[in-house]
Amino acid sequence: MSIDQQHNEESLKTKADTADVKNLTDLMNCIMLLHQAKIAHGKKHAYRNRTGALRKNMFGGIIGNALEWYDFAVFGFLSPMIGENFFPSDDPLDSLLGAFSVFAAAFIARPVGGVLLGYIGDQYGRKKALQLSVMMMAAPTFLVGVLPTHAEIGLLAPILLILLRITQGLSVGGELIGSITFVAENAPPEQLGYFSSWTFASCYAGMLMGSLSAVGLNVVLGPNAMLDWGWRLPFLSGVLIAFAAVWMRKELTETPVFEKMKAKGHLGGNPVVEAVQLVPGSIFHASMLVILVGGGFYTLFIWWPTYLEHFVHPYMPYTAALNTLSLILLIILIPITGRLSDELGRKTLLVWSSAGMTLLSWPLFLLSSQGGFFPVLLVQLCFTVLMGFFLGPIPAALVDLFPPRFRYSAIGLAYNISLCIFGGTAPLMATWLIKHYHTVSAPALYLVFLSGLNLLAALTLPETRNSIENSLGK
Repeated sequence: MSIDQQHNEESLKTKADTADVKNLTDLMNCIMLLHQAKIAHGKKHAYRNRTGALRKNMFGGIIGNALEWYDFAVFGFLSPMIGENFFPSDDPLDSLLGAFSVFAAAFIARPVGGVLLGYIGDQYGRKKALQLSVMMMAAPTFLVGVLPTHAEIGLLAPILLILLRITQGLSVGGELIGSITFVAENAPPEQLGYFSSWTFASCYAGMLMGSLSAVGLNVVLGPNAMLDWGWRLPFLSGVLIAFAAVWMRKELTETPVFEKMKAKGHLGGNPVVEAVQLVPGSIFHASMLVILVGGGFYTLFIWWPTYLEHFVHPYMPYTAALNTLSLILLIILIPITGRLSDELGRKTLLVWSSAGMTLLSWPLFLLSSQGGFFPVLLVQLCFTVLMGFFLGPIPAALVDLFPPRFRYSAIGLAYNISLCIFGGTAPLMATWLIKHYHTVSAPALYLVFLSGLNLLAALTLPETRNSIENSLGK
């Protein structure tokens, strides 16, 4: 064999070996790409599952809250008509005071409901407590809608009304707290403020539904029919809404935080007793931190239409519509400020909003007392912005204060005691102040007092933006 032939054979062999190596390399690369694609697909599928579960839990956690608060809040919007039907008097103001007394009575039951449902939520799961709270609302809501009036059964009518409202108070006492805890413990830690803020936004969305139903029915039926029988319709329709919420919550999954506590054997004992024994200072601090949630909100959004209709002169038309616009703005603002609290901190927003409410309540009330559409609109917008910046960070701030072992119970105690003292009594106190001091600006001083207390609580709040998981070791 010649040298040239031998060289050609070696070249061909080398090329063949090179081709084999290239084919093997290409095959390996293909296998690696397929493996990476499989991993990416798996991650994408897992991400979709996690995202889907998160959305389902978030929606279920807040939707029941919204629907239940529709039932509870519609009473406030219909208080003037309920007052005339159950507390008849020659003085319309006395009838109104009677209705607001019943409104306040429901708040007396809230701490008891918070303790009961808090115990269930900390011992047996957040999901079970949320399902129970919605079912507890359905029956009394329906019964309020069919309850005979004072003209039909006399003194028994207001007594039964008070008992039904107290039963509703038991349910609401654990509903919002359960919603906050459930949503927060499902939320990504870095977005705790944003996701948990939706609990308050959904709460006020339920109140907005109550406002819209009151406005719509009043327009369609007219004041006489509303006073006679139309006020019953929102309560009767609320039953269907409550059962819809029960159905939606059947598909919820328990929070990862509770499942981890259960797996580690951290459950047991009495979470309410533990909370009182171990963190009484934090419970008191939290109750002061939410004063404006009760006293501020119920004065400026529940009692406000009554104030404009009965006490501001000249007469203010479209008060319910103005209140509805304010609620819409508030619902939009709360998630925005909740997200801001993830960036700027809960304390910063709470301090500035509480300070603004303390400084501006008196001059804003004075401006509104002058009457006129645009001054009143400006006042409502200012109060709405201040409350929006306050309400967005509150749920996350409450969650950050307590460890998960008794978080539901501790927040329930703090929140409901504060709402019982300052929230349910706010419309009653505001109305009494005007009657006693004969000036429409008297409630402003009470609001300044409440805001000042809330400001002190915000100033002493530690800035914590820790994740829920890290707080397991508290």
